[in-house]
Amino acid sequence: MAKRKTETTAEPRQRRGRQKKTLLNAIEHIVEAARNSQLSDEAMAMMAPDTKFLAKSFGVTERQAVLFCICMEKGPRRVDFSDLASFLGVNHIRILTLGDDIDALVRRRLLRYRDVKDEDEFDIPQPVVKALKHNEVYELPARTGLDCFGLFEQIGQLFEDRNDDAIDERTLLYELDTLMRGNPQVNFVAQMNDLGLTDTDDWMLMMLFCHLLVNKDDDDIRFGQMEDIFEYASDFSYVRGELRTGSHTLMKMGLIENVCEDGIASPTRFKLTENAKRRLLGEMNVGLGEEKIANVVKAQDLTEKVMFYVGENIRQVEELRALLEPGKYLEIRERMKQHGFRTGFTCLFYGGPGTGKTETAYQLARQTGRDIMIVDVPQIKSKWVGDSEKNIKALFDRYRELVRRMEQAPILLFNEADAIIGIRKQGATNAVDKMENSLQNIILQEMESLDGIMIATTNLTENLDSAFERRFLYKINFAKPDASVRQRIWKTMMPSLSEADAQVLAAGYDFSGGQIENITRKATVNAILHGDETNDLAHLTEYCKAERMDRVQHRKVGF
Repeated sequence: MAKRKTETTAEPRQRRGRQKKTLLNAIEHIVEAARNSQLSDEAMAMMAPDTKFLAKSFGVTERQAVLFCICMEKGPRRVDFSDLASFLGVNHIRILTLGDDIDALVRRRLLRYRDVKDEDEFDIPQPVVKALKHNEVYELPARTGLDCFGLFEQIGQLFEDRNDDAIDERTLLYELDTLMRGNPQVNFVAQMNDLGLTDTDDWMLMMLFCHLLVNKDDDDIRFGQMEDIFEYASDFSYVRGELRTGSHTLMKMGLIENVCEDGIASPTRFKLTENAKRRLLGEMNVGLGEEKIANVVKAQDLTEKVMFYVGENIRQVEELRALLEPGKYLEIRERMKQHGFRTGFTCLFYGGPGTGKTETAYQLARQTGRDIMIVDVPQIKSKWVGDSEKNIKALFDRYRELVRRMEQAPILLFNEADAIIGIRKQGATNAVDKMENSLQNIILQEMESLDGIMIATTNLTENLDSAFERRFLYKINFAKPDASVRQRIWKTMMPSLSEADAQVLAAGYDFSGGQIENITRKATVNAILHGDETNDLAHLTEYCKAERMDRVQHRKVGF
């Protein structure tokens, strides 16, 4: 292997005087030279080496390069024409003649208008600033040769820009149309073309519904989400009236429908029909039945809650939390991959009701900044033969897509999973037993190839299939709190309770945290109904007697 040439002592001295030109030092030089320059010919000539460098790098004119540099200096947030005039030392009339240059920088995505209605203020987008920090030129994303996921990433950004008033309705329509025309190979594009939507409002609304489902996991669309895409209130009012009465073209075509709750159709909530999802988004496995069996909750929407654990549970939960911290999770995942191990984290939380299994999963998601995909286990099993298998496959397909798109892998939570991780039926002959075995086999296969984080909770483990037990990497038996922990729970949930009363209740009733929470809720309801805020020991003792239930002891699976 050839060695790098060793420098002589003279060479470094010569090189110290020659600073390598970078984007940031070129911007710095231009800012210094442009201040109060009035963009005179002399100033432009003095800046020429740097303006030519930036103009070539960004694909803009030299004057546009100067304006961009000033925006970096005055911003990068909330820059206006007054800032430019003040910096250059010119009057406002002169600076308005540079409007076309600002428009060109916006089209190049080096600037963006804060509000297209007046085009007076602009920002430098965060991706541009981030690229400059690494001495890189922000390049516009490829507009052609995309797959369906890449296409929807750009569609999502365009709708975000419209929502932020960075582009107007006309620009949104033009950009979406350009994207669609440039990617005829994508099935979604072909299927949208086959719909034959000639009205631009109908076409835009259809694109919005697809964007919200794919990019936002949102299949419950309200009028407020539709309003932003319309430039004129009258256009939106017309569309809203048709949707309310069910006479809208997209409803007549069977593409969108009302959201139903408890069998009643809501006149103000809408979603794509199952047929539209299969036809338009089938290649992405998005929303095909999965929306009935899972709900994605954002990490920031999870409520902080103080948790109380006993003995070994403290260490086990803390260890798991540390493993799921973003940096540590990626490090461990890479090491496991290097050693040929499976990279998925599969966890079983088991123990009696009210011991904190489900809430622990929520708090782990909140603490590590991960969204949580909560599976409605009873809804997985369908009365229609074959649909249950489709449901579970669609569920895992959707989870894989979330892992691929999100910065932090979300948690997949199977809450009260007894019904799907029980012992498989040997020699199954009837359709129901075969279906349940098929479901379990699919889940076992998915656990083998999981690239993410799965948590299952269960109250009963005596019926846990051994194949599932082997596939759970971490198993935590959530024990009931002891007397000292129960006393802390009582005091935390009822701060007005005296230490002595809390000690009496903790010693007298072997309750879980969930049971203590039930009692404190009853006490709160009593105070609201009767105006009695005391809730003395006598009242609480009565509530405790009503709450007391015998609990089945569960076998230990182990950590």
